[in-house]
Amino acid sequence: MELNNAMHLAILQAIESGLRAEYDAMPELTDGLCTIGLDNSIVAIKQKFGFAKNEAVRSHSAINGIVAHVVGVGSDNIGEASGLTLKEFISLINTVKKSVLRHSVFGARGYHDFIRNYV
Repeated sequence: MELNNAMHLAILQAIESGLRAEYDAMPELTDGLCTIGLDNSIVAIKQKFGFAKNEAVRSHSAINGIVAHVVGVGSDNIGEASGLTLKEFISLINTVKKSVLRHSVFGARGYHDFIRNYV
């Protein structure tokens, strides 16, 4: 997967803008909870396309918005119209997750401090 692809960059930005909105709306949202939300988003998007039926999506007030947003972005972009595959979308979620983990060393909301300046 080529991250220089304009479509992939637009999807990454769409995911991150939703994460920023969640961070802004929920002061109790930490990078750790965001990571859990992204992991649950992977399971939820797989289930939406008929996979991961035996896996559970956790429900928590701080991560439900993340899961709903990421699944919405995936639903809008996966398919023949855009040419994005489920595997590519999951890879994009993992890219965001790596960024969350990388910035979490700067505090419990380090990722929020990072994205609020760029998204």
